This record gives sequence, structure tokens and C-alpha cells, in this order.
Amino acid sequence: MSTDRWGIDDRWLDALDTEHTVEQDTIDRLREVIGEPPADLEDTAPIVAVPGDALEVDRALVVCEDGTSVDVDGELPEDMPLGYHRIRTPDGRDRLLVVHPGRCWLPDERSWGWAVQLYAARGHGSAGVGDLADLRTVRELAQAQGAGFVLVNPLHAVGPGPEQEDSPYLPATRRFRNPVYLRLDDVPGVQLTDDDRARVTELNAAELLDRDATWALKRAVLQRTFDADPHPEGFRDWWWHQGQALQDWANWAAIADEHGADWHTWPAGLRDPHGDAVREWSTAHEPQVAFHAWVQWLLDGQLTDATGDLTVIQDLPIGVSGGGADAWAWQEVLAEGVSVGAPPDAFNARGQDWGSPPLVPWRLRAADYTPFVESIRATMAGAGGLRIDHVMGLFRLWWVPGGDPTAGAYVRYPAEDLLGIVALESHRAQAVVVGEDLGTVEDGVREAMAEHGVLSYRLLWFEDDAPADWPAAAMGAITTHDLPTVAGLWTGSDVAEQVELGTGEREQLQKDRQQLLAHLTEHPDGPTKRMGVAKAVERAHALLATAPCLLVSATLDDALGVERRPNVPGAMERPNWRLPLPVAVEDLAGHRGVRAVARALRVSSSGGSGTGGA
Repeated sequence: MSTDRWGIDDRWLDALDTEHTVEQDTIDRLREVIGEPPADLEDTAPIVAVPGDALEVDRALVVCEDGTSVDVDGELPEDMPLGYHRIRTPDGRDRLLVVHPGRCWLPDERSWGWAVQLYAARGHGSAGVGDLADLRTVRELAQAQGAGFVLVNPLHAVGPGPEQEDSPYLPATRRFRNPVYLRLDDVPGVQLTDDDRARVTELNAAELLDRDATWALKRAVLQRTFDADPHPEGFRDWWWHQGQALQDWANWAAIADEHGADWHTWPAGLRDPHGDAVREWSTAHEPQVAFHAWVQWLLDGQLTDATGDLTVIQDLPIGVSGGGADAWAWQEVLAEGVSVGAPPDAFNARGQDWGSPPLVPWRLRAADYTPFVESIRATMAGAGGLRIDHVMGLFRLWWVPGGDPTAGAYVRYPAEDLLGIVALESHRAQAVVVGEDLGTVEDGVREAMAEHGVLSYRLLWFEDDAPADWPAAAMGAITTHDLPTVAGLWTGSDVAEQVELGTGEREQLQKDRQQLLAHLTEHPDGPTKRMGVAKAVERAHALLATAPCLLVSATLDDALGVERRPNVPGAMERPNWRLPLPVAVEDLAGHRGVRAVARALRVSSSGGSGTGGA
């Protein structure tokens, strides 16, 4: 296998270690999309290092973030302050110097926690979609039960239009949050009419989530509230301190209200985020722009209240929608005409296309890694934890040209630099970092994660080893949103649904089910018939509790005996991401299954210290 100067691998290994050769047409197409890096890239791109590292430059002056200066000669001092500095050489070169601690921050003690799809966790006051007040209720429950964290799905914003994106993993931005998660009653100055409250009740009683309807209600109430007082105390000052990032988001959202959520279809002048046309449009539409900034101010306050003093680990999607705000703001850094996905494997013979345009590696370096830094920082903010979806994407991504995942190739990324930035942001936010390293993981990835203090992700449904033999530097769990729940597996309903949807062959699915059931039974040939779902859930979590992992998580879906998983990849006709939990969040504390799982996992965190702080 070789990698060319564009970062493209000419071959790849599948999950069975079978080697495949990339078609030359694919390589040629990707080279065209990536483009020629500038000749002086290696002399101008950021240097990412730890204190004491030898540098690729000799005498230089480092101007630190705080304005102080440090003279360096060939290597960084051992006491070099961490941060984003500028390094200036005698020949006049000026480039970014990122000094990081080498490893992410880690808590001193092992802990367990709840994993929750927040949109599904509705409370009595929700408007059809679980919101930040419901997150507060789950957080308070977790603390009362002795949990150390809550893990939530991505909370990032989508387009503001009437048709809302259901998948949390295809946002318009990875820097700002989705206003569908606002609790209306907690908005300062809000006044709900009788009709509004009747609509809240109606939406909350629906069998499936209807984000379009929920957002229509919330948007109308929020607009009415903002129009009544567009200058609430503290908002304008907060907005000013958020800088260009929030201005870009608010501009995009306001323009999207008028011209649609895909910036490619806008009038030509508005496609340039920093051109004169956008500045003029923003000034002429100041109330509309201010509204979207105000909504983010509300979200900032409600999230802070929801998380309290408990670690809330937020999920970072692999990318963003191609027509969204981040793609608009960073269009010079993203690849046009391709998307990221996965090659054919045992789980999907056709491969996968996730619909997000990839960052061009050399352009990302030339942009001082700003898109990556801001996305990591914003997702960590105010929560204390980060789960990086498909963490292998820090090393390489499967680029899909022309919408055919089978005709793709892997493109390499500067993993050491990216891991160093993650470590710096983790250290600054005192945030634990988990890397979702499931599926085909190439050699060296998990070793690099361990070296940088990024926790691995170990699942009962994926691992051949017993949980007691899993590594300590990991988050242990039974399942994820894309995999069967314990109840769905135990009853066989998950297999039946997949067969009905056409996402798998019954014979192979039944074989896979028996292998998974072997984890929960004394005999590998199937479940004990006398055992009910509740007992199977308890057994699964008692087994999980034996894992020495620093973090151990359980889903509320499993604790409640839910049979249908949140998402079946590739099943477009299924109500993916729209299935509410069957129990209101206020009633979780009294649920037998929730108490039983908490009781089992408390054992997992009673053994004392974990792997220590960074």
C-alpha cells in the first residue's frame, strides 16, 4: 500500500484483511478535487508539538497567546506554556505553533453513566421532542443514583426551515446548537397562549416525534418573544463576545430563512460569507440575524443549567451537511463533489455514503486547523466531555466521488496534529474524550489513541473477549444507537424488523443473534427460555459491570426494555431518530429497570481510582 502526495491510498484492506486496489479513475478524480498543495506548505503550515520537542526551525521568537515572548533555538523549553502561539523566524516567516500536553485530560476515578438520545427523552413539559429541561431531569437522576456522567447524541443545529433534518449526525454546523432543544417555559419573557399549551400537549402525546411540527410551534413562540424584546439584558454583550463564528452562523440562518438551507442555490453574491453582499444583507436584515444569535444565547444558558456540575459527554458527528452553515463559512477548505462514507464491509456490502463533504487535508493545514479547532471546542463547551464519532476519521476517511461508495478511496489526514489539538482542547476544558473506534480499525489507530489519552469504545455486541478482559482506557457499553437493544435481541424482534426492512438475510441475522446471545447465557446455543426481558437486561448489565473500563455506560432504551433501536442504517422508510422513550423522564427514577441497571453499574465504579488525570 502506498500513499501519494495528495494523501490518497492506492489500496485498502477490508474487515477480512482482503486487499483491494483503487481504480485509477477514482484516484484521478480525487486528485482533481484535492488540488495541488502550495509549494511552501511545509514552511507555512502549523507546527504542533509538546514542550521539549525538537523543532524543524532553528532560532525563532515565539509570541504566546498572552502576549509574552519566548526565544527558542532548535527545541521548545520544557516549561513552554500550552496554547496557540505564533512562531517567527529571522527570515520573516510567521506560522502557528500549537503546544499541547500530549495526552487528553482524564478523570481520577472510574464512573458509570447513562447514554440518552435526548430528543427521545420526553418529559411532561416537552413539546414533542426531549429538550434541555429533560436533560436536566436526566442529569439530576444520574447524580441521585451516583452516576458520573451522561452521554448525549449530537445537539448541533440544522437548517432553520420548516423541514427539519431528523438525523442528529447530519447537522448544518458543529459549532452551534439546535433550538428544537429549547424548553419554551424557560425562555425569559415567554408567554404561552392556551392554544400553544394545547399544542404542546398534543405533540407530546404523539406516537412518533415530529420535528417539523415541534419546530413550527417553537419558532412561532420564539419569534413572538424576541419581537417583544429584542434587547434583553446581557444578550447583545454576549453576542459581541462570540466573535465572527456566531455572526457567520446567524447570517447563514437568516439568509436560509429567505433563500433555503443550501447556500449553493442562493444568489451569487450571498454565496461568499465575507463578501460585500453578505455584509450589506446582514445590515439590512439586522432583526432577522439578531433573532438567530439570540436563540443561541438562550441555548447557551439552558445547556449550562441542564448540565450543572455533572460531566455531559456530547457527540461530535463526522461532518456537516454540504449546504449548511459550516460548509458555507469554510467552503475553501471543503472538497466539492465528494462525500465521506465507508467502503463495503460485512455490515453493508454496498458501502455507505454519509452525505458530508470532507475537509481537504492540506487546505485544513493551510487554514491553521481552524474548522477542526472550533468544532472540537464548541462541542466540548459547557459539558465536560466529547465522544468523537468515527474517530478513525482523524487518520483517514473514505472519500466517495459521484455517490458510489464502492468506487471510493481512503484519504490520509495529519492525525498526530489533530490528536494534539484534541489533547489541548481537552486539557483546557477538563473534558474526557472518547473515540468511537468501531468497525474496521486499521493498525496503529488504537495505539495512537491510547498514547494521546483518547478512550477507546468497547461494546458487548462487538467484542469477543469478556468485559472483564476489556482495557481500562476505554468506555464500555452494551450497544449504540445503530445496534440492537438487549430487548430487541432477546425477543428476536430486531431480526424480524431487519428482515422486513430488507437490511439483512434472516439466516445470517439469526446466526449473528445467537453469537450475541452467547454473552448473556450459560450456553452458546441460545437463551434460557424461562428468562424474561427484564432479567436479560439485568444480566447484561451485571456482565458489563465487570469491565475495568474508566467509563461504563448504559442506554435508557435498554433499562426501559425498548425493543426497537433508535436507528437502522440504510432503512430510509423506517422512522429512524423519531422513536420516543416509553416512559416520561420525570418517571424514570421509579422505573424498576432503571433502578436495576443503576444498581448493577454502581458496582463497576466502586473499585476506586481509574487511570488518573492527565
